[in-house]
Amino acid sequence: MADGTRSLRGGSPASSPVLGGRGRSAVLAVAGSSPPGHGFRRVTLTKPTFCHYCTDFIWGLAGYQCEVCNFMSHEKCLKNVKIPCSCITPSLVRVPVAHCFGPPGHYKRKFCTVCRKSLESLAFRCEVCELHVHTDCILFACSDCRQCHQDGHQEHDTFHHHWREGNLSSSARCEVCKKTCGSSEVLSGMRCEWCGILAHAACYIIVTPECTFGRLRNMILPPNCVQLFSRNFSKLHCFRISENLQTESDEDDDVDGSTQGSAKDVQISTDSSKQTLKIFDGNDAVKRNQFRLISVPRIAKNEEVVEAALRAYYINDDQQEYELQTFTQQPLLSDDVINRNDAAEDSNLGSVFRESVPEAWIIRAKPKDEEVIRIYAAWLKVGMAYVSLRVNKDSTTQTVIKEVLPLFGRQMECLQNFKLVEVLMSSKQVQRMVLDNQELILNRLKDIRKTSIRQMNQTRFYIVENSKSIVRVNLFVGGLPPQLSPEEYTNILKDELAIKTNVVSVSHVYQAQGAVVLEISCFSEAERIYMLVKDTTVNDKPLNAVVIPEVRDSKIPQNCCPLLVFVNPKSGGLKGRDLLYSFRKLLNPHQVFELTNGGPLPGFHTFSKVPSFRVLVCGGDGTVGWVLGALEEIRHKLVCSEPSVAILPLGTGNDLGRVLRWGAGYSGEDPYSILVSVDEADDVLMDRWTILLDAEEPAEGAENGIAEPEPPKIVQMNNYCGLGIDAELSLDFHHAREEEPGKFNSRFHNKGVYVKVGLQKISHTRNLHKDIKLQVDQHEVELPSIEGLIFINIPSWGSGADLWGSESDNRFEKPRIDDGLLEVVGVTGVVHMGQVQGGFRSGIRIAQGSYFRVTLLKPIPVQVDGEPWIQAPGQIIISAAGPKVHMLKKSKQKQKKTGS
Repeated sequence: MADGTRSLRGGSPASSPVLGGRGRSAVLAVAGSSPPGHGFRRVTLTKPTFCHYCTDFIWGLAGYQCEVCNFMSHEKCLKNVKIPCSCITPSLVRVPVAHCFGPPGHYKRKFCTVCRKSLESLAFRCEVCELHVHTDCILFACSDCRQCHQDGHQEHDTFHHHWREGNLSSSARCEVCKKTCGSSEVLSGMRCEWCGILAHAACYIIVTPECTFGRLRNMILPPNCVQLFSRNFSKLHCFRISENLQTESDEDDDVDGSTQGSAKDVQISTDSSKQTLKIFDGNDAVKRNQFRLISVPRIAKNEEVVEAALRAYYINDDQQEYELQTFTQQPLLSDDVINRNDAAEDSNLGSVFRESVPEAWIIRAKPKDEEVIRIYAAWLKVGMAYVSLRVNKDSTTQTVIKEVLPLFGRQMECLQNFKLVEVLMSSKQVQRMVLDNQELILNRLKDIRKTSIRQMNQTRFYIVENSKSIVRVNLFVGGLPPQLSPEEYTNILKDELAIKTNVVSVSHVYQAQGAVVLEISCFSEAERIYMLVKDTTVNDKPLNAVVIPEVRDSKIPQNCCPLLVFVNPKSGGLKGRDLLYSFRKLLNPHQVFELTNGGPLPGFHTFSKVPSFRVLVCGGDGTVGWVLGALEEIRHKLVCSEPSVAILPLGTGNDLGRVLRWGAGYSGEDPYSILVSVDEADDVLMDRWTILLDAEEPAEGAENGIAEPEPPKIVQMNNYCGLGIDAELSLDFHHAREEEPGKFNSRFHNKGVYVKVGLQKISHTRNLHKDIKLQVDQHEVELPSIEGLIFINIPSWGSGADLWGSESDNRFEKPRIDDGLLEVVGVTGVVHMGQVQGGFRSGIRIAQGSYFRVTLLKPIPVQVDGEPWIQAPGQIIISAAGPKVHMLKKSKQKQKKTGS
């Protein structure tokens, strides 16, 4: 670019990985094409070392290491290195997309994408892609995450592979040469984060660039089908990731930013022949006290120190273009001191070693009379084509636009139809700023470098067509009083949130659930409402807000049936948290919803226009019932009114999951295999039942002394309904969990508590058959001497027990989950229940029917699908609930493949 020739170039990490810089990358001359951006030097090896290119052990005492990113290589492999250095990664980004970092954690056998070293300490990982990075390297990661939605800036209908290097299993095999491409020793191998294809660093560049989303293509929601205007929202908000993650992440990041130097200081200072210097890369780093430590010989020339400082900040420019300026530690945060140093310090070609070496230095770019910049075209759909343009002290935004348009073949168009946008591609946020037409470009570049030379490396300029931008942010607000009119909801929001009706409108109302969807045409108003909702209560009930995307159903491929995933992170020993991460990574994160963040309704609303989709519920039987209940309530508002539902059992009992062959509970199976099983599952029908609870006992505290009965209550049943001892055990377990919820994080402990409460009831005797009356299909049924009465819809009860039994009986039909019938079974006590659990006995068969009336003569414990309570005397009516629900049953063929 130094020659100033104007040319149209293009490429992507897959098609042109050899875009490089100048300066230190020429330390080692290699025949053929030079390694992309690396500065290799021969080093003496003091410990076992592996080559990052071929992953083989480096025999002998010498190897070649990049001074910037620590890439290690055999001498024979140098000419084949195609992986770009971290210093030029920003220049290879096709579409800038910020990462979504959760809280820092410990990740075994993972490597940092920036410095390529093992993650032995706290590190960050992106919740959407496979990026792992040290806490002090996060500033040098750029915006190269997956593009999961369209945000109005750069829209693409064709998809390229999104390659991420390393952190593959050691058994990973290359799609091209079929040889092993993973390693547990170094960062090596490439993986497309959409389709999952694996390849060597030498092989991935010959893979066809277009991505077809791989084996899961039919259940992935393509990014071009999703639209989300998210300028003022963090990535955690956009992907509905729990807010507490952001708080933890930011706190740890701040701590690391101010202390990162001290830990390394101890390590570096042990060598008495070297000195340790703090290096700031600009005014922003000084204000934040974020510095990098470098170790240089005690007698070192300026050039050596500048070169080491540039390496510390992953800058691959010529060190002759930079200089070091010093200031004392005491007034470190004073802008006046910084400005004085700007003017006072001159470049000194002698030694920086003096009697008193300053502790801190700022690295500054030397002023230039002209330089070459890249201008990218925002309207180009393919690659990342740009033109190189020489600018001088007289060049303004307007003159740049005038010179650039002919190079892109747009010379006949009016200059006023275009604008120049400065884009900062930091790891956490992509920031865009429209430059004023009269702004001097060289002055702007100088200001950016003065703020941070690191930020300059992550900044690019786009020429953008002026168009009337349409802002439409959809905000789901729940927790409102149910059964109100749209006008009443609007008035509540005016009173509580002071919404501006000229930019905010209620687009959808869910009266039964007490929820609305707001359409907001102003970013700042959307952010204000979102933040305010979290601290607002209506009728002593807290409101909740979720940013939801808009699915453009017209762009969904004809054979695509996206999977809507609901995960309850509190179910099943807290394994849901890991599943959330895995499914976001394997699918489009916009199709994965956390049930503790607004419930199932935001997910169903997002998919309301999708013509065909399936549902995967990750949780216990209670979670499955919650999602099926929500589906039943809003079925009439869905284009696909009868989606099939699969289950990943995370709870304690998981009876429905057992019946549908999904297993007794999740125990760490590969999430990818689970999704393949869902794709191959068989569609079956299942009955659902409505239970009407009509208590005849008067409600306490009635006004004017007039006693009135409690209003009837309706609940839905999927699995079973129990009265008596069965429900009493569930109630005791429920109370124990409420007292110490932290202890109930494993199935083993949960079942142990069930056994304990059961043993406490073993000597209890009660005559349930004297306290209730049963009517089946309009016929009175005489009850035997029992302590528990259970209505079962599926052939699994109490964590897999067959309560009905397998023996043939001429009095009853063989039970099925779609026969429109319930089976009624009795148990005589805790001992009988234990025998059923052990498979030694079955229950007492009492009846089979489709309509049941139970009369309670006294208060009795009742449980429906594991949710227990004490029911007052009155009537309980059980009848079929609407249409049968479509469920997905794991195919037998898939189980055979897995087992072989």
